[in-house]
Amino acid sequence: METVHSAPSLDNIFLAAERLRGIINHTPILYNAHLSEQYEANIYLKREDLQTVRSYKIRGAYNKMASLSREELANGIVCASAGNHAQGVAYACRKMEVKGAIFMPTTTPAQKVKQVRLFGKEWIEIHLVGDTYDDAYYASKEYQTTNKAIFVHPFDDLQVIEGQGTVGLEIFKDADFKIDYLLMAIGGGGLASGISTVFKQLSPKTQLIGVEPEGSPTMRRSVDAGQVVTLDHIDKFVDGAAVRRAGNITFEICQKSLDKILLVPEGKVCSTILQLYNEEAIVAEPAGALTVSALDFIKDEIKGKNVVVLISGGNNDITRTEEIKERSLLYEGLKHYFIIRFPQRSGAFREFLNVLGPNDDIARFEYVKKTNREQGPALVGIELKTREDFAPLIERMDENRIVYEYLNDQPDLFQFMV
Repeated sequence: METVHSAPSLDNIFLAAERLRGIINHTPILYNAHLSEQYEANIYLKREDLQTVRSYKIRGAYNKMASLSREELANGIVCASAGNHAQGVAYACRKMEVKGAIFMPTTTPAQKVKQVRLFGKEWIEIHLVGDTYDDAYYASKEYQTTNKAIFVHPFDDLQVIEGQGTVGLEIFKDADFKIDYLLMAIGGGGLASGISTVFKQLSPKTQLIGVEPEGSPTMRRSVDAGQVVTLDHIDKFVDGAAVRRAGNITFEICQKSLDKILLVPEGKVCSTILQLYNEEAIVAEPAGALTVSALDFIKDEIKGKNVVVLISGGNNDITRTEEIKERSLLYEGLKHYFIIRFPQRSGAFREFLNVLGPNDDIARFEYVKKTNREQGPALVGIELKTREDFAPLIERMDENRIVYEYLNDQPDLFQFMV
């Protein structure tokens, strides 16, 4: 028999907004001229990257904890997270003076661990356990049982969902125009569930669009299957929206409330992160840029419409910049990798250089000369000025009988070599 869960209510979302008054920032909704011109629509950005702890996650975490009595909180709280949820919980612990245990994988970047400690100060203890989120999650559940602590789930919890729903209330209150489309990122589905609860009642004609990374289509697969599914493998790059399993409560809500779920390639997200930084001076984390990336996939239907795009967070780790640039170049067709088998004689490399166009640039070259071999393989990365330069490059390589293997379209070999 199918399980039917309690649903978040609009009244409780209003109550959550009262609890959060003075705790969070009422973030702005800003018209964006560049994007509006690019898509021939009126594009507004809801800037949760400007939120306390630089993401919306504080809303759900604080509302959950504030809905509990001091007796219930006496044994403290516990959560598992490698990102924004941990920061939101840590901040809530300090504000409410509640002891918290936060479990994170040992692979969590030191910068994120430092941020969590900064927000929670002496009110939290951080446990680094295992190599994955799942390892940290199971350890946190053991801690919950042993210490009788309250577990604060990142998304599959009514009070957490209602806290995230306050984003929707702010958007509805602040928009002095009819909202035709509203785009929001989906990880586990807490944010989309909360916002859609508001809009289905207060603005039912607004098209509600969820956006997931192509490498982690958890909610889309679940909706297509008609039940919650667990993905065996996901691309964790868009870490704020990459989960292997959506929530049971959030699935029921998103299945009924969302008009569409779009999937966006991770490389496109990287291009958007760079665009937002270079053109708008907005520092968006991958999950925060996900929704802006999705505009490309609905550009025809949003022409002339009023579109609100939620930038969910701005906790981008600067150490990821090179990876972001690399993924963007690959997605845009501007960087290509080959294994090239050079004849082991003098002048062979010079001949290859003649094959390159005037704007082609060697960005990577790895070669070790082999003795007693006629040919020596080299890993070569080439950056192009435009996507259109690729076909002529291949033609010149073929004409000059360059022996090569193209790596970009061989993901297994590509990941191993590059």
